[in-house]
Amino acid sequence: MTNVPPKAVSPHGDTVRIIDVGVDVLIPNARGLYDSGSRLKMVYARRLPGGGPELRYVIEEPPHQGFTVWRCPIERTAPSLAEIWPLISWDEREIMDLHGIKFLGAPDLRPLVLHAGVSAAQSTSTSVAAGQKAKVDTTADILPEIAGSEMDVQTFPYGPVRAGVVESGAFLFDYVGEHILQYEPQLFFKHRGMENRFEGLPPDDGVVVAERISAVGSVSHALAYCQAIEACAGCMVPDRARWARVLLAEMERIYNHLHYLGHLADTTTLKVGHVEGMLLEEQAKRLNARLTGSRFLRNILTPGGLRRDLDPSGWLAPLLHRLRIEATRYADMLKHSDSFLDRLLTTGPLPSQVAFDQGATGPVARASGLDRDLRHDHPYAAYDRFQPKIAHDIEADAHARFHVRVDEIQASLALLETLLAQAPEGNIHVRCVPPPDTEGLAWAEGPRGAVVYAVHVDGAGTLSRVKVRSPSFSNWRTFPFTVQDSNMMDYAINEASFGLTISGCDR
Repeated sequence: MTNVPPKAVSPHGDTVRIIDVGVDVLIPNARGLYDSGSRLKMVYARRLPGGGPELRYVIEEPPHQGFTVWRCPIERTAPSLAEIWPLISWDEREIMDLHGIKFLGAPDLRPLVLHAGVSAAQSTSTSVAAGQKAKVDTTADILPEIAGSEMDVQTFPYGPVRAGVVESGAFLFDYVGEHILQYEPQLFFKHRGMENRFEGLPPDDGVVVAERISAVGSVSHALAYCQAIEACAGCMVPDRARWARVLLAEMERIYNHLHYLGHLADTTTLKVGHVEGMLLEEQAKRLNARLTGSRFLRNILTPGGLRRDLDPSGWLAPLLHRLRIEATRYADMLKHSDSFLDRLLTTGPLPSQVAFDQGATGPVARASGLDRDLRHDHPYAAYDRFQPKIAHDIEADAHARFHVRVDEIQASLALLETLLAQAPEGNIHVRCVPPPDTEGLAWAEGPRGAVVYAVHVDGAGTLSRVKVRSPSFSNWRTFPFTVQDSNMMDYAINEASFGLTISGCDR
């Protein structure tokens, strides 16, 4: 490996190390990485200015030690690292689908993003190019065989159209009675080409796309994107803007978790509990609208700081205090509802080692004993000065995931109480123009976990590649390990306990 001068910095000024790595040493390096305390976060592909493909492996170092990126030019193939780091199996499958790169020795060669035998034209675009007709491959997916007579094992294909406003997804169950033998989710039905939509945009315009990748993660996506652009430009965001970014991020976390509690109550048939959770979520969203003009907290963040200032003084703190009282009362009622607890305890266990190997993130990971939170481990915005209490558990089941989110609501409300009492004065924006041929890596801890953005700016100063890693992409990869060998009656509860979204995965 050869160290090169870093070309990307973190959103809080720490260096992101960029290292040239040859294809021949990827496997030994990956093996050494596993035992070093670092974690392979993701891998993505991009086209070099000269036309050839390149792989980028993003590595999260131990707390407060930043990130490392392996830069690996390739021809058309690379060795698979999924046997060493199972969590990147989906990354490799996505790259094979959309970039035509083959991973030798990959344990799973099935298409991930493209369905029903459709494959993208050979291209390093992040989706099928506009106006380009997809090719049809009639090779059927091969799933593991299940022993037993046809009378014993039943197959239940569910979706992709589901009841209500639930996102599109297809799920294949093989089961005996109520016992699930095998479960296979199929996502990626909405080929929105979100990563493609960044390409060619001026950096200031990209935040509009980032906010719309997943509505309920508008702030976390926009924040990670803005910080990546700021890393490219090397600009320092004013203190007041950094303070406001924490305010917005925690407001987003609160309404997401209140929605989660209501949805979890619904799946356990607590209809009054469901309505109460939705009411509290609505109250939190109304605070968002009063603060920013948007229930989803959009149109405030921009590279360099804020589009406009926020004025929460005098009114927001007492309303958050009232919300805290109501949320505490609501959570206590759920905690003491026997029928609710009976459905959560021991449901969907996710052992700590499985959570680590498969890439779980956010409350799902922390409920399985993984003490990881980017706000603490790699602080950004003003989280170096305003540290939340990090909630975690070791029971690793749906009940633990419920408790972590309840504790996070309280931690966020406590943090906001301190934050609002220490609002700095000053500017809210600095000029932020990335120089040509620069790149930036940045992150945010969203309500569902880590959001990571890798941004590349071309010689004309426009976006040439933006790679987005959403938390649900990681947690959907992990979720099936809690479904196998469970039962059909608990499935909806288990899925709700993960707090998954599908839009964050769509390509």
